[in-house]
Amino acid sequence: MPEKRPADGTVALIPAKKQRNEMVVVNNSSRQIMESGPPRCSNMDAPIMLLSGHSGEVYTGQFHPSGNMLASAGYERLIYLWNVYGECENVNVMSGHTGAIVQLCFNPEGDTIFTASTDKTVGVFDTVTGERIKRMKGHTSFVNSVDCARSGKPLVVSGGDDCQVKVWDRRRRQPVASLNSTYQVTAVQFSEDASQVVSAGIDNDIKIWDLRKNAVVTDIQGHSDTVTGMKLSPDGAYVLTNSMDNTVRIWDVRPFCTGERCVKVLTGHQHNYEKNLLHCSWSPDGAMVAAGSSDRNVYVWDTATRKILYKLPGHLGSVNDVDFHSLEPIIMSVGSDKQIYLGEFEP
Repeated sequence: MPEKRPADGTVALIPAKKQRNEMVVVNNSSRQIMESGPPRCSNMDAPIMLLSGHSGEVYTGQFHPSGNMLASAGYERLIYLWNVYGECENVNVMSGHTGAIVQLCFNPEGDTIFTASTDKTVGVFDTVTGERIKRMKGHTSFVNSVDCARSGKPLVVSGGDDCQVKVWDRRRRQPVASLNSTYQVTAVQFSEDASQVVSAGIDNDIKIWDLRKNAVVTDIQGHSDTVTGMKLSPDGAYVLTNSMDNTVRIWDVRPFCTGERCVKVLTGHQHNYEKNLLHCSWSPDGAMVAAGSSDRNVYVWDTATRKILYKLPGHLGSVNDVDFHSLEPIIMSVGSDKQIYLGEFEP
């Protein structure tokens, strides 16, 4: 039997295959997903952060105006406050609603959170203490949308399934104005100076209300299905809408606009049988817009060219809300998979 030849000391090394820029999941408490690759462009711990903790679908989320925190809420009737930096810990959980929270927004100072809920009320919460300061009662059905004035006025607007758009003064108990929209209202926004309210609903139209007359001054047509989300642009001249006709549109809402008010039509995202109220958002400089989508992706478009800049995967359910960070290139998305993602993008 032939003997094995003795080893001559040279060890044949198999060349290791170089990994192609693949995702490396770092297993720590916040499950950072680290990309071994491009240079970093934000102060987050990792390029993508996953925030878990919700036990039900998340319908709404927004960054705090300072950019250090974010709030999220949904089916569980609770508002969660999270840190944006570090391990993204959950800092507070606020309770006070008896129905799902469909939308929330911070006031410009960031010390108050306003919520729209299916318990027919608009909630007012203190960001610092986590206490509910107030419950605004007046709607007779689900409240679908809430927004607060950008200017110094302490005004809040809400819209609901009772076809009412209600304007509230934080210092009073009763609404200061009730506007009848004939059809269920799914999205409301104040104009830049809070002298007008923009509303949209299941009649596909966008209505601009003058609060001095308490009447519709402009009725804009264009969408062919329910508008599910709406956001005023950073400069206050345009409004962005997300609709079940699978388009995102930008409208000129300036008072003396003549001609066509629909400025841009953006496509690519989807709505499905779930009929969730999918929201949308502007980047702080107005150069990009993003929208939630039922195909589990976050879509980001270039406002000028109408091209899709990013189609961001990760969620395992419908993406219901998106928001841009005020200071850094970070985008947040919340979904029906109970997860919240924070991701940085190239500015």
